[in-house]
Amino acid sequence: MTVVGISSFGTMGVNGYAVSVECLISPGMPQFDIVGLADTAVKESRERIRAAIKSCGITFPSGRVTVNLAPADTKKAGTAYDLPVLLAILAAADIITQPEKSCAFIGELSLAGELRRVRGILPMALAAAESSIKRIYVPEANAAEAALAEGVEIIAVPDLAFLISVLKGEKEVTPFPAPGAIAPDYSSLPDFSLVTGQYTARRALEIAAAGGHNVLMKGPPGSGKSLLASCLPSILPEMSRAELLETTKIHSVAGLLNSKTPFVSSRPFRAPHHTISAVGLTGGSQYLTPGEISLANNGVLFLDELPEFPKTSLEALRQPLESGEVTISRVTGSATYPSRFMLVCAMNPCRCGWYGYGDKCRCSERDAQAYRRRISGPMLDRIDIFVDVPALEYSELDTREPGESSASIRARVNAARAVQRERFKGTGVECNARMGVDLLREYCTLDSASRAMMSSAFTALGLTARSYDRILRVARTIADLEGAEEISSAHIAETLSYRENL
Repeated sequence: MTVVGISSFGTMGVNGYAVSVECLISPGMPQFDIVGLADTAVKESRERIRAAIKSCGITFPSGRVTVNLAPADTKKAGTAYDLPVLLAILAAADIITQPEKSCAFIGELSLAGELRRVRGILPMALAAAESSIKRIYVPEANAAEAALAEGVEIIAVPDLAFLISVLKGEKEVTPFPAPGAIAPDYSSLPDFSLVTGQYTARRALEIAAAGGHNVLMKGPPGSGKSLLASCLPSILPEMSRAELLETTKIHSVAGLLNSKTPFVSSRPFRAPHHTISAVGLTGGSQYLTPGEISLANNGVLFLDELPEFPKTSLEALRQPLESGEVTISRVTGSATYPSRFMLVCAMNPCRCGWYGYGDKCRCSERDAQAYRRRISGPMLDRIDIFVDVPALEYSELDTREPGESSASIRARVNAARAVQRERFKGTGVECNARMGVDLLREYCTLDSASRAMMSSAFTALGLTARSYDRILRVARTIADLEGAEEISSAHIAETLSYRENL
């Protein structure tokens, strides 16, 4: 009796890890056991494997079949182990030759022996590229996604019969080609030329895009807040390769990719409904799935009707907004997901929506204040830019002149981001919104006029140390948009104008 080992991989959070699938066939009553902290989906693979082997005209080995998924102290979940378990059984029964240790196998089996796509293939492929694995056999539907990993060959497998022929040397295969340059499709996104008027809000969102800042838009119903937010991704810069891989890993683990969209090329835009729970936002459940804040990583999280969100959900955002990651801990384990996103919020000034905008409002001042108090002070303190979005006049709606296009705005945003990338080279910081205290002191020095202006505003606006730092970051972004080396009093003045709508 010889123990056979097949290389495979699993996922923990957004990272992959090596799994060794060991099989031993010993004399005794027919029995098929899978051990190694396997969840229900893994244990149910026994019937899929039996049927897949039979579909290939092979008799399932007699005797006691024991499969161990090592490391045995790590929870194994999902259907990605179907293929390596089956191959381990066939190798242990001497039906096929044991594959080389430098080859790994991942895939879910159908009852007919076809290979189906699995979640998390990119994290597994990246983990394989960092190990001694040279070749990975994956389902055809996962091949394009897995090919994003450099340094490892990806072999697309349609079904079990094809793979067995390859392993027996009866068929030759060529690695799946790596994708070329991946560019976002801006043409499919709403364009700022669709926005009528709202020049202040457009300017505020340009600043937010240039520096990665959080925004809160306040205005009556129908003023264009949701349209403005939906246009924001069209002026964001392209993702770097590192950002693309990180974002695609999260969406892969969440099961949001398919053969038509094997990777995330554009910055995400997530707009959850205001009834979402704290778990839905931050992630969790039994399987430690990423939440909306992680799915929006490197992109935009849009919270429309902000005061209508449950208080527990909003307060759960406070820590991820500061740290850029969220750790989920459950009985089944824990996982840490990145959550570096731009928070864009929209709200009405009161429940009826018209307080301070004409004679339509039916709310008292007390009612309006109570409505705004649904958003806590600490949460508001994490917003960089507050902008008023008033109702449009008829003359503005009747105009036939299109607004400035997203392409021209994006050119200015890209220029500002290029300055920031050069400034923060080697620090791990990608934009002004992520500057720490040390970088603030180095790159956000103020002249005497700016300091005097900030001193007056600190008391008048009731600023905190956090909001003071956020003002400096926004002022640095405005200076970058203008190509200025230093922050001037004009930049501070414009920044402070976005703090008056609390």
